[in-house]
Amino acid sequence: MGHCWSKFLRIFNCLYGDSKDEEELYSELTGKNVHIITTIQSWEEKLTEATRDGKILVANFSTPWSGPCRSIAPTYGELADKYPSLMFLTVDVDTLAEFSTSWEISATPTFFFVKEGRQVDKFVGADKVQLPKKIAAVAKATRV
Repeated sequence: MGHCWSKFLRIFNCLYGDSKDEEELYSELTGKNVHIITTIQSWEEKLTEATRDGKILVANFSTPWSGPCRSIAPTYGELADKYPSLMFLTVDVDTLAEFSTSWEISATPTFFFVKEGRQVDKFVGADKVQLPKKIAAVAKATRV
């Protein structure tokens, strides 16, 4: 109970003016192999890096306050650890609202799979069974 309450207070404080920034909050919710994107420049850098390294980029368009986004975040972090052949990003749709709109985000979380700068697949929702299957299939296809 104490750990859950502590995490709730961190999220609440982040949303309502504490000094904890969104990147730190996302890092707590996801994991060490998920890159947090809060600027167009960081998006472009990671997209260039993924293209250069021949990796498929998995972009989770998300918000730190959404229940479904928070519930899938640990699973997403585990998948990032499991599949280092892919690059995992979390894009804050509130911070990058205009950018997110250009991707036609209608619900969060929405996951885009991007290869060489082009969308190759999409997954909408916080399904903890189907998302790992989708990512496993994408990872397998990159090895072929």
